[in-house]
Amino acid sequence: MKRIKIKELLSTEDFDREVLVKGWVRTRRGNKNISFIALNDGSVIHNIQVVVDLAVFDESILKLITTGSCIAVSGTLVKSMGQGQTSEIQAKEITLYGTADAETYPLQKKGHTLEFLREIAHLRPRTNTFGAVLRIRHALAFAIHKYFNNKGFVYLHTPIITGSDCEGAGEMFRVSTLDPVHPPLNEDGKINYSEDFFGKETNLTVSGQLEGELGAMALSEIYTFGPTFRAENSNTPRHLAEFWMIEPEMAFYEIIDNMDLAEDFLKYLVTYALENCKEDLEFLNNMYDKELLKNLNFVVSNKFERKTYSEAIDILEKSGQKFEFPVKWGADLQSEHERYLVEKHFKKPVILRDYPKEIKAFYMKQNPDGKTVAAMDILFPRIGEIVGGSQREENFDKLKKRIEELNLPQKDLWWYLDTRRFGTAPHSGFGLGFERLVLFVTGMSNIRDVIPFPRTPKNAEF
Repeated sequence: MKRIKIKELLSTEDFDREVLVKGWVRTRRGNKNISFIALNDGSVIHNIQVVVDLAVFDESILKLITTGSCIAVSGTLVKSMGQGQTSEIQAKEITLYGTADAETYPLQKKGHTLEFLREIAHLRPRTNTFGAVLRIRHALAFAIHKYFNNKGFVYLHTPIITGSDCEGAGEMFRVSTLDPVHPPLNEDGKINYSEDFFGKETNLTVSGQLEGELGAMALSEIYTFGPTFRAENSNTPRHLAEFWMIEPEMAFYEIIDNMDLAEDFLKYLVTYALENCKEDLEFLNNMYDKELLKNLNFVVSNKFERKTYSEAIDILEKSGQKFEFPVKWGADLQSEHERYLVEKHFKKPVILRDYPKEIKAFYMKQNPDGKTVAAMDILFPRIGEIVGGSQREENFDKLKKRIEELNLPQKDLWWYLDTRRFGTAPHSGFGLGFERLVLFVTGMSNIRDVIPFPRTPKNAEF
């Protein structure tokens, strides 16, 4: 008999038939005559109840069926008379695949903290919380590919190992095969990377954007979706050392086109989750964030407010609100400023544009005022900035001058300048941190709880 997933059995009306299910035991209760096993296989947040007549089964086997054990059950699917469930299985045969000692199994009891579950990341997917989060994460990843495929974008695989630093921050993980204790040195005492595997200094990428632009200059519209890395010694609930980024790049898009695409994209993803992850979202709404469904519908139902950075500064300065970080033109907006604009002032998602060029990356298109660049950030409730993007500077001379002003190594960016030297075109793009998106859609409060195996300072256990 072929195994049937529990999700399918809980949604069917086809009863009184023989079925085979396999999964992990969540609970077992009962009396001297009958036992009730709650079984889950990860396909859905709900368990299916297995009814076991103790007179039919070997007691020595049943004693081994405890929380965490893995079993296969053959039996009759019947309509359940119990509350809160539509169907149940009357067991005829049970196969025990793996036991879980009740004294040592970490998930034997309920009510574990999220902090504790991070210490057992190899087992936490078996909990309701992380099962829900991971199913939603999957749905969002699928929706990303579906959205761009439907729009004719090309999925471009950009390199994980790179010789350039997209953001100029310098917080990168070095990739090297040189002897870490006695590396070859140049005459000036510095490491001689010409003897390294790639013949130059290389790192794990912080962004696929620069390479993505190369694809857009030939294929018109591309997107990247892959892992990125930041060697920032940060232990906040919003930072990871390894995270995933979605980065579309579009030829012939100017800043307004970029904003339009980003808004449509975000609304599509949130709508997809609402339509396809209803049970998981309801669970997370009830258990972790009573405002979750309200926030998701808030994003979908509101047209994003669009303002300039300068207008936002003016609003914040006149707000009368006391902020921890001072507000002034030329300074980066902090999360508290962004959330005030979204949650209190406009009461809708906000897109800010035209930021001071001194606080933005070298590749952003310079505006005619000489002070700002055609950058845009999208601000969400509870999260603050969720998307950052810009129109890219397509003018060769302006881009080269900006690289020189910031003392960036032109020798490492010659290929990037070539796209402005040969057949340049207006183009734009943005980046969406996937974990930030999952954080918003699930209502979780710590970014370490929306990725299967978080990589943070001093933590690479699993």
